[in-house]
Amino acid sequence: MFGYRVPAPNEAMLISGGKSSQGSSPFRVVTGHGTFVMPVFRKVRFLTLAMCEAEVTEVCVTKQAIALNVRAVIAFKVGNDTESIVNAGQRFLSDQDQMSILTGRIFAGHLRSIIGSMTVEEIITERQKLATEVLDGSAVEMAKIGLTVDALQIQSIDDMKLGYIAAMAAPHNAAIQRDAQIAQAVANQKAAEAEQQSQRTQAEYGRQTSIVQAHYRAEVDKAQAEAAQAGPLAQAQAQREVINARTELAQREAELRQQQLVAEVIKPANAEAERIRILALADAEKMRVQAAAAASNNRVALDRMLIDQLPQIVREAALGLKGANVNILNGADGMGEMAAGLVGQGLAILDSVKRGLGEPASTTEPVSEPTSPEKVEEKKPRGEITAA
Repeated sequence: MFGYRVPAPNEAMLISGGKSSQGSSPFRVVTGHGTFVMPVFRKVRFLTLAMCEAEVTEVCVTKQAIALNVRAVIAFKVGNDTESIVNAGQRFLSDQDQMSILTGRIFAGHLRSIIGSMTVEEIITERQKLATEVLDGSAVEMAKIGLTVDALQIQSIDDMKLGYIAAMAAPHNAAIQRDAQIAQAVANQKAAEAEQQSQRTQAEYGRQTSIVQAHYRAEVDKAQAEAAQAGPLAQAQAQREVINARTELAQREAELRQQQLVAEVIKPANAEAERIRILALADAEKMRVQAAAAASNNRVALDRMLIDQLPQIVREAALGLKGANVNILNGADGMGEMAAGLVGQGLAILDSVKRGLGEPASTTEPVSEPTSPEKVEEKKPRGEITAA
């Protein structure tokens, strides 16, 4: 419509002319809506409300008289209230680019003032404090010209190759590097310990495995050796049993042969020897009796006849010993006593015959009394001869 004007969202429309001013303001401010402007009688101008930027690069001297090159960026705009728009319009409406230049100068002055009261260490470590103090110091001046600061950012601080900042950072850098080296050394040590522990563990597992394998091999070798020796051992055991059996058999055969030798040779020989001895004794006794009879005139012929029969009597008595097992104790004395007993028995028979004929018995004394088997065995032995 003719004469109707609408400002942009980031603009303030300033209408001058006429009598419709706002208070002490020489013009009317319209924002956010349109209004009818009479042509010829009214004049319309627009003031930006958008964000603006100003860069500040300033050489500042610190409290320690050390020059620092400080670079900062300020974000500002015209205030939203009518007073700020009026103040900004009166100052920057004809040349709105001057807002950035003037803002930079204002902040440069406050930056130099604030840095001059701080040390390099404070500026480096407390940049936020520096920005806050600069904002607080410039707030009144910025309000007078209708501007508000949204942000102040200290981008860089340079000692212009003086080396102060680098020297100040050197201890921290060295400490950091030292800590880094220590941390790296600790990490390397832990890694080495872990690797060594892993190697020890692997070695221990290897040792245990070797021990178990050696134990198994020893058991297998032992079993194989026992299996290999089982045959020869069994064969040797069988041969030993055979030898023992043969030895026992040989011993029994020797005993049997000894018994056969005693029964078949020694006993018959002993019996024959005893028989011969008895006969010899009988013959001797016969000669003695004949001599005695010759000396006596009592029935010489009869005695002669009886004496002739005495050897036959004794012989018959000796035949009773043949084939009998007789134990002769007391050696040769025992044998003599047995022979004398047989002869005595023969004489006793002879006396009995004489008494039967009515003649007195012979006055001849017998060689010895007959010795019974009980008396022979009761005598203390001097030797033993077994006769069959």
